[in-house]
Amino acid sequence: MSESQLWDDVDDYFTTHLAPEDEALTAAVRESEAAGLPAIQVTPAQGKLLHLLAQLQNARTILEIGTLGGYSTIWLARALPADGRLISLEYSARHAEVAVRNIARAGLQRIVEVRVGPALESLPKLADENPAPFDLVFIDADKANNPQYVEWALGLTRAGSLIVVDNVVREGRVTDADSTAPDVVGTRAAIELIGSHPRLDGTAIQTVGAKGYDGLALARVLA
Repeated sequence: MSESQLWDDVDDYFTTHLAPEDEALTAAVRESEAAGLPAIQVTPAQGKLLHLLAQLQNARTILEIGTLGGYSTIWLARALPADGRLISLEYSARHAEVAVRNIARAGLQRIVEVRVGPALESLPKLADENPAPFDLVFIDADKANNPQYVEWALGLTRAGSLIVVDNVVREGRVTDADSTAPDVVGTRAAIELIGSHPRLDGTAIQTVGAKGYDGLALARVLA
């Protein structure tokens, strides 16, 4: 058995026992694939982790940067109370259209709002609305802008909020200080920002599984 097949089998085992998908989740993946969206959404186990993190935060408000087909959005929104609020920012109008349908199928349209456009344009507009601080921010968009997303997340949260940055290992390329690849440069800058910022306390975790070799960073806002 190959190493990657073993990772897949372990993921399948964890999903079966700890993160089983219902029809709304499987439909979100199915409809995203049918629409030609890239199959880069979080795995069920990762979705369940986001769900549990939101519950541990007692989150009432969540900001997601990068919606794709709404799969992670559904996991996160299900952790919110009935009067909670999740705002998800998506660059692609086509992706957002698929996500909105998937979110509605899951019965979450009343608490989820998908905003279309480049996140670095949507974030200032959101800040101008002076929203209540977000309890959790999930960053899973273009990696080149990760440091800017972390900075915006800081401005839109409070002490005790949690910031999660996905896909930070880049199959190990994150260690390459000489890389000029935008995803590596942006990810390294975000990690180093988390490590040096006086308002953040964070760590990163390497993962293997159905999505290959990757990982995520978590940062708690201190003040």
